[in-house]
Amino acid sequence: MSPLHMTLQQFRELPRAELAEEMEQLLVAKFRESLLMDETEDLPLDVSYFDLGLTSLKLTEMRQTLEDVLAVSINANVLFNEPTVSRLIDHLVDAVSDPSPRTAGAIPGTA
Repeated sequence: MSPLHMTLQQFRELPRAELAEEMEQLLVAKFRESLLMDETEDLPLDVSYFDLGLTSLKLTEMRQTLEDVLAVSINANVLFNEPTVSRLIDHLVDAVSDPSPRTAGAIPGTA
């Protein structure tokens, strides 16, 4: 199943390694789309997405899309404090797999 069509519960049921793979697939697709890249272009995961050409406006739009797809609330500071796709993947895997209060602000109802 495509990560775009998975529910939060389906994400949470995945083993952590598979969750990370699905999250990477989702984020790479979304970043490529926002950066107007095609599927053959390499998206570096450890380069700041701002250095890749993503604007704050596009990042805000992407945040809304990710919140809708993942059914989580993403604090805007996370996007600016985790400025690489790799770091954002790690953050979202933690937020989705661990809905405890220590991930406050990441899961609805915990903030």
